[in-house]
Amino acid sequence: MVFDIHIFVCTNQRTGGDRLSCGETHGLELVAEFKKQLKDLKVNLKTRANKSGCLGICDFGPTVAIYPDGIFYVGVEKTDVKEIIESHVINKKIVERLLLKP
Repeated sequence: MVFDIHIFVCTNQRTGGDRLSCGETHGLELVAEFKKQLKDLKVNLKTRANKSGCLGICDFGPTVAIYPDGIFYVGVEKTDVKEIIESHVINKKIVERLLLKP
């Protein structure tokens, strides 16, 4: 199936070491919340939210990548999910405060 929007949520868990890992904070909870909100908000697009491996920017906190847009959101909390869906997915407006900046 081809999706209009594909949401990847990092759920990588790293054992030991000094680096943070998205999965240890709340990656799986974010995946569940994205799925719930996509259903609750009745998004009229073919969407998929699923867990992903490491997206390589762990130091910025839980990371979400939105494709085909190629947008990365960092430091994402469960309370941000509805805003990301309403603003970015539905209205095509980037959530600037969560955007990974170069």
